[in-house]
Amino acid sequence: MQILTHRIIENTNIAGPGRRFCLWVQGCKRHCAGCYASDTWDQEDGYLLSTEEIMQDIRDTVDIEGITFLGGEPFDQAKGLSEIGKESKMLGLSVVTFTGYTLEELKESDNNDFFELLAATDLLIDGPFQLDKKNLDRPWVGSSNQRYIFLTKRYSDADISPINNKLEVRIFPNGKTIVAGMGDFISIQKSLG
Repeated sequence: MQILTHRIIENTNIAGPGRRFCLWVQGCKRHCAGCYASDTWDQEDGYLLSTEEIMQDIRDTVDIEGITFLGGEPFDQAKGLSEIGKESKMLGLSVVTFTGYTLEELKESDNNDFFELLAATDLLIDGPFQLDKKNLDRPWVGSSNQRYIFLTKRYSDADISPINNKLEVRIFPNGKTIVAGMGDFISIQKSLG
């Protein structure tokens, strides 16, 4: 199975508890106004990786607590991601999944792939970004309507409450620079001119 991928950061602490393997999928139909990840919306962009390639990268990444699916919209590629999630959990890793859908919307669907991805997820961070509710006080979320939903006992509020938002800047040998994490990107861009 293939995953349309936007970006992978193999060892980071900006999108979930502990050090993580983070996979941003490409493609999102929701298009939330003010979304900081609008570059992940286009379903004609990105690059394809097989679930086997991604799993090998996960196995090769040392000292991680888990994996995180972001986007784009992970539930648009739920079948492949659920396979990766299940295999990762067999390795003892945790799974965090971000979604613009609410848990209620996912449960009301008749999409079995959604249920499979939910079953593979320890921590679901749900809800669309809402510009009128923008709030960066909690880790990893951009608006106050977004929720942490503990689908297993792996994590609890006590694991999340001491965590602060972080930004991570990576500069690659070819000069490409990426900024990941949760922060006030508009203010940062303005300050850079």
